[in-house]
Amino acid sequence: MIIQRTTSNNPHFQELCNELEQDLKFRDGDQHVFYAELNKADSLPNVIVAYKNGLPVGCGAVRMYNEDTMEIKRMFVKPANRGQQIATTILTALEKWSTELGYKNCILETGKNQPEAIRFYKKNQYTVTPNFGKYINSENSICFRKPLQG
Repeated sequence: MIIQRTTSNNPHFQELCNELEQDLKFRDGDQHVFYAELNKADSLPNVIVAYKNGLPVGCGAVRMYNEDTMEIKRMFVKPANRGQQIATTILTALEKWSTELGYKNCILETGKNQPEAIRFYKKNQYTVTPNFGKYINSENSICFRKPLQG
């Protein structure tokens, strides 16, 4: 597997995000419009795309939340490639990149309709934290936080 650091201009990242949006549209139902507005990925400078056998199989990104915290965004692995540690590899690469940039924490939001994502973040030492930012009043959101190792 190859992990590439790139930006949201990467066409493979955009392709993977489109596939993610289709999945979320189904899971979120009527609330999808709210989440789609918060998850725009058109100007992210810190993006990871994972390739297996030369094909894009997963992605993730981070964006600055505040002076010491990065927010994980757009985590996705194609369904046919799940269960192969790709998501863990992407998440670890994003955490490492955030540390290199001087950040001390990562936060993220996922939906309650994504139980596999909730299990994944808990398995990777993320703890539930009060909803933040535009997710504060979102009953469908669950937010996580993890301190980064320096």
